Amino acid sequence: MNPTATSNHKQSGWREWLPPTALSLTASLIIVAPFFYWGSASGHDFEFHVSSWLDVAGQWREGILFPRWTEWANHGFGEPRFLFYPPLSWLLAPALSFFVPWTYVPVVFIVLVQTSAGISAFAFARRLLPNYAAVFAAVVYAANPNALLIIYMRSDFAELLASAFFPLLFLAALRLTGLLKISESLQTRAIVAFAVTFAAVWLSNAPAGVMVTYSVALLFLWVALAERSWTRFAYGAAGMALGFGLAGFYLAPAAYEQRWVNIGQVLSAGLLPSQNFLYTTIDDPEHNLFNWIASSTAIAMIVLTGIAALAVHRHLRQQDQSGEQAKAWRVFLLLAAAATLMMMKPATFLWKVLPKLRFVQFPWRWMSILAAAFVWFLAAVIVRSRLRWIWIATTTVVLVTTGVFFVRHTWWDADDVPALQFVVANGQGFEGTDEYDPVGDDHYNLPTKGPQPLAVILANASASLVPRVTKVTIDRWTAEEKIIRAESSEPARLALHLLNYPAWRIEINNSASSAEPPTDTNQMIVPIPAGQSTIRVHFTRTLDRTLGLFLSLLSALISGILLVVSRSQHAASSSC
Repeated sequence: MNPTATSNHKQSGWREWLPPTALSLTASLIIVAPFFYWGSASGHDFEFHVSSWLDVAGQWREGILFPRWTEWANHGFGEPRFLFYPPLSWLLAPALSFFVPWTYVPVVFIVLVQTSAGISAFAFARRLLPNYAAVFAAVVYAANPNALLIIYMRSDFAELLASAFFPLLFLAALRLTGLLKISESLQTRAIVAFAVTFAAVWLSNAPAGVMVTYSVALLFLWVALAERSWTRFAYGAAGMALGFGLAGFYLAPAAYEQRWVNIGQVLSAGLLPSQNFLYTTIDDPEHNLFNWIASSTAIAMIVLTGIAALAVHRHLRQQDQSGEQAKAWRVFLLLAAAATLMMMKPATFLWKVLPKLRFVQFPWRWMSILAAAFVWFLAAVIVRSRLRWIWIATTTVVLVTTGVFFVRHTWWDADDVPALQFVVANGQGFEGTDEYDPVGDDHYNLPTKGPQPLAVILANASASLVPRVTKVTIDRWTAEEKIIRAESSEPARLALHLLNYPAWRIEINNSASSAEPPTDTNQMIVPIPAGQSTIRVHFTRTLDRTLGLFLSLLSALISGILLVVSRSQHAASSSC
């Protein structure tokens, strides 16, 4: 590549960003065009995400701005889903419902995220490549095969959102390590930039957070060894620590409260990493079909990435190997090789020993990391190659062919969103999630036909019959607070349409109380005395949530201080 070419894109002002924005938006609109004909692409996780969005929107109407308990999961018994699932996607999508009908929220979400992904890729590529190549990178990233797989076949909106931050994250990582030159006065600003994007990934999708954590840790270690500078590794470690701190309000309770749910169900049969390496088959035809599709997508990306990397390397041999482009080539080759290895069975040992890696579940998810290298090599190869138009045509054919295949083989359903709206509006709720089920509960034993009574008086444990005189009045019933007035002629038990969880606090006539030991459903059952009782059940802020919030606020304060220091240093160096 011509070193002088990289200066051609250094236009000033907002006009430089118009072409990548417009073309990324165009690519995103083409991707969602089939949605207007056939309805929603109802992938594996479609119901999970849309039901979460509807639940959040309902809690906003109740005055709960940041939900923690999922009210309508388990058909109204609830679950602590929002404590464990990162918040950005389930906050963004309901906000979109203020501007478009719910049927089109998934469409607008995809367009917004993929347009942002393209801009993110442009922001990174323009640092090393000419403008036209950076624009090409934007379009390819907006429509890369892994994104198409997520959109059409998986409907994992949170992972799609996390992927949009990847180019910015790797740009920040390369600046932080010094592989992309920045002035010494901007080093502290680079730490903050990396921490913010790192936290954004974790706040979007936990599996993506695990993958980028290992990817950037590998990058920082490689740079420290290659450059013989542990200072750069220290900068990287500082950026990761600050990023974890910024996401602390989510990470602290998600990590601590795992002991209160059946989190091990996330690795149930069919979801184990060992069952999802490329082209692995098990005794499940549907699993095998999807694994074949995902594996073939991964192989296509691996092959094209490898060929493009070799073509770029041939041109780089004629240049200074200490230059930024050569260093970026080595970094992305390392990331591509690592991502490829993690999708293969020989990496089984790593999946077993590396902390939390098994919770990524599906090795083919590493295509999200591979996609960043895939796009950079394809953008870099068109800069000098005399076969530029062949590369562009080949890439276009791969993207279009992949998209057409997914469109033809996914499940289209125009009624998915309206059906979920109906069951929420009519008090029937939706299915719960195995891994977020409170300990002691088997949510498959809960009643699914609804609506169910919110509170029912049962016989006392020592009695066989329900008291002759009973009365139950619901004064307030929201996602995080239940107030019930109960009247019984003798001591009894009050069964609530609610799952028990340690964060719930129970008060009877203003005195603290507790629920009975869990049954096989862990439904909340509260002993009540004879006479009139006022029962208040409210979802409290546990200590882990308080500590997590404090950690995030402290990290935000540190980030602000670092930015002020960086600005002062930069101003001082500029005046010299």
